[in-house]
Amino acid sequence: MCLGVVGRIDEINGETALAEILGVRREISIVLVPEAKIGDYVMIHAGFAINLMDEKDARETEEMIIEVLKYS
Repeated sequence: MCLGVVGRIDEINGETALAEILGVRREISIVLVPEAKIGDYVMIHAGFAINLMDEKDARETEEMIIEVLKYS
């Protein structure tokens, strides 16, 4: 099973970015979403941002992930 997580882009440096994911900052690749900007929410899988998300969907997805983690 694969799982994507939601992150908010805080910094961009070329084709990489620093994203805040559930309170932790990680370096990710934005090569698949070159239109991403600082402040954008993205779905991240295996270190790659795979699509942009609006803030409402991102927050709902994050809440679901947190809920699942409580029971695992």
